[in-house]
Amino acid sequence: MPSGFLGAILSGVLYEKIIRPVIFATCPDAETAHERGMRALGLLNRHAPLARAVAARAVVRDARLERTVMGLRFPNPVGLAGGFDKNAVAPRAFEALGFGFIEIGTVTRHPQPGNPRPRVFRFPKDEAIVNRFGFNNDGAEIMACRLAATGPLGIPLGISLGKSKITPLEEAAEDYLFSLRALHDFGDYFAVNVSSPNTPNLRALQDGEALDALLLALVAETRARAAHGSTNATPKPIVVKVAPDLTLSALDEVLAVCAARGVAGIVATNTTLAREGLSRPTTEEGGLSGRPLTQRSREMVAHIAKHAPGLALIGVGGIMTPDDAARMLDAGAQLVQVYTGFVYRGPFFARDINRHLLQTAG
Repeated sequence: MPSGFLGAILSGVLYEKIIRPVIFATCPDAETAHERGMRALGLLNRHAPLARAVAARAVVRDARLERTVMGLRFPNPVGLAGGFDKNAVAPRAFEALGFGFIEIGTVTRHPQPGNPRPRVFRFPKDEAIVNRFGFNNDGAEIMACRLAATGPLGIPLGISLGKSKITPLEEAAEDYLFSLRALHDFGDYFAVNVSSPNTPNLRALQDGEALDALLLALVAETRARAAHGSTNATPKPIVVKVAPDLTLSALDEVLAVCAARGVAGIVATNTTLAREGLSRPTTEEGGLSGRPLTQRSREMVAHIAKHAPGLALIGVGGIMTPDDAARMLDAGAQLVQVYTGFVYRGPFFARDINRHLLQTAG
């Protein structure tokens, strides 16, 4: 592939001015566009020479970007948020695109189709998305087989765990444990998703007693597996993903439970049920992400950093520009994740953020 042509493809300006408008116009169903994009990334995932060519232009290597968080080494602090690669079909492609880590899933014990389509809606004027996917995924066992075939990555791999829709709340712990056991050998850390608004009653698991029981079981499992491994093995980190709609008092309760149960960190935040920040009204149900979430997610990150400094902190929500990422890190996050910004800014958003971080570092 000619370097000039590849360079044009990698241009964020080209994506925002030409490619994205064409995609939005010719593929009005956002999920269909996402599926086509994932198929292209799947090709990149399988084609090593092409992945190396992309990585040569997309990966930013600099010691100033490196972080050690939760005992894991991150080559840069920019990650892909859970929910984008739900079934682990393109982890090597995202590594080639310059991400310092990726979080796959959310995966559940049982394969499930999710909510009826259409279930994803764009708001381009507001740089926002509303989705009500409902944890559509192939299930933990199929993901485990896929990751076994993929092999180890050169960046940390997080796995987001969720509750199957058919599983009653009182059996949630065993449901999460099944997925953790199936995927334990493949993940570098595990994110407990109890904050998606699109699985009925899931957010009830953020309540103190329910969350305590769930985290007790998951942390105990990672500790038991470490104890039965090598003498130098340490438990794989568990992090909890929280909703931006929590009150600060409810958030403080979540933080207290996490600290008491040996949780390694917090992912803040998931999507919101609020609709502030949209320029037009909508009756579509689901979680809102993108620019309307920028301020709220940053405020929650700052609160967590101040009141729970012992917990690692991954900031996500409304990171739509490189400066948004820098501000999230300044608010107290050690790492950041992007999703909607990746959709609106293009596949080389991680590269652009990392370059900006280096420029601002001096």
